[in-house]
Amino acid sequence: MARLDDYLDRLLSRGRYHFSRDEAFASSGLTPAALSAALARATKRRRVLSPRHGFYIILRPEDWVAGAPDPVRWIDALMRHQRLAYRISLLRAAAFHGASHQASMVFQVVVPRQLRPIEIGRHRLQFVFQSPAVFAKTNRPEWLGRIKSDAGFATVAGVELTLFDSTRYLRKASGLSGVAQIVLDIGAQAKPRNLRALAPHHEGATVRRLGYLLDQLGHARQARALEGFVQDQKNFVPLNPGQVAAWRRGARAPKVDARWKIVVNDAIEVAR
Repeated sequence: MARLDDYLDRLLSRGRYHFSRDEAFASSGLTPAALSAALARATKRRRVLSPRHGFYIILRPEDWVAGAPDPVRWIDALMRHQRLAYRISLLRAAAFHGASHQASMVFQVVVPRQLRPIEIGRHRLQFVFQSPAVFAKTNRPEWLGRIKSDAGFATVAGVELTLFDSTRYLRKASGLSGVAQIVLDIGAQAKPRNLRALAPHHEGATVRRLGYLLDQLGHARQARALEGFVQDQKNFVPLNPGQVAAWRRGARAPKVDARWKIVVNDAIEVAR
């Protein structure tokens, strides 16, 4: 056990809080069986934990209250361990960009592969699948940013990509009002040229919903950047796809927005 503890202490002294089983085997001098036993004991002592097979996080005493470090400190290492590109997005990205009303109860990561969620201590990681073709077109350096932590950097969606992701995965971003709050809070930061460049890689319904929300919430310059993608659309789409059955059962037909070809089937509620 002492050899594993020495290895963990060396990593911490270099500001590193994670390791793989293969790395520990190469550096600790333990046999596979001895390493397995040492890792099991270290896990029981709350010295390490493993969110994915073969990948370990080193716990410090200050991590014990939450049960694990903030995922921003180790998500990049985990994704490299899994050899998978990623971006932090939706609620956590919105909070990073200044959406003050977003309490990030879940840490959401967009990936081009189906992955099981991770619940570790008080942290819940949700992996949002995006088709590999669309992911490759949108997960580009010019539309990404970086979150800095004491363990290094993690990749985060830029403002424009956060807006598109939140609108595309509306239910995962706290529903229509949650997305509207994100648009209100960070929409002014979006660069129109980036919105125009990202729009062709998203479904027409997503572009129209985002354009409508930008328009309604006072970001006229950003909304105009998306207006050209609506002109050729023939059909109208509901503003809130989760409320389609409800408005179809209603006695009165909902109003429509001809500019964005949106059926306004739900009210937008935001805190200003």
